[in-house]
Amino acid sequence: MRIVLIIMLLPLMVVSWAEAHSVEYRVENRGISARFFFLPNDPASYSGYEIFGPGDEVSYQKGRTDKNGVVSFLPDRPGKWTIKVVAESEHGGHAANVQIDVKEGLLMESFSKPLVASYAKFFVGAGILLGVFGIWALWNARKALQLRTHTNSLSND
Repeated sequence: MRIVLIIMLLPLMVVSWAEAHSVEYRVENRGISARFFFLPNDPASYSGYEIFGPGDEVSYQKGRTDKNGVVSFLPDRPGKWTIKVVAESEHGGHAANVQIDVKEGLLMESFSKPLVASYAKFFVGAGILLGVFGIWALWNARKALQLRTHTNSLSND
């Protein structure tokens, strides 16, 4: 009788032991993702990042972007969240900070880019124009100096 009872209870013990050592999961269509890149076809792959929640001094999440330069997270409260990414390239390190406003339903309301990121093409164009103007001004100043030097040497003779 005792052996029959043990044989009947043995499968219950094995099942509960096996269940305690499994990893459960649930797939949900929630969260916020941001993609970081140098150029549209050049992602900031495997770059280090930290995410800070509203008022947090210690990071809420940290890690590396995936091969496509994507960071995903699930906020636990509304407010202003910050993603800080440091990406390495042939030109050295580059940093990006993105602020994301999360509304009550824990969905993204809006996000902000720094002024330079929003108007990068304008700043590059202005930089090129200023550089060309600077080269032109130096060229003209050099020609004027040579002309003055040449004129002074002729008047001294």
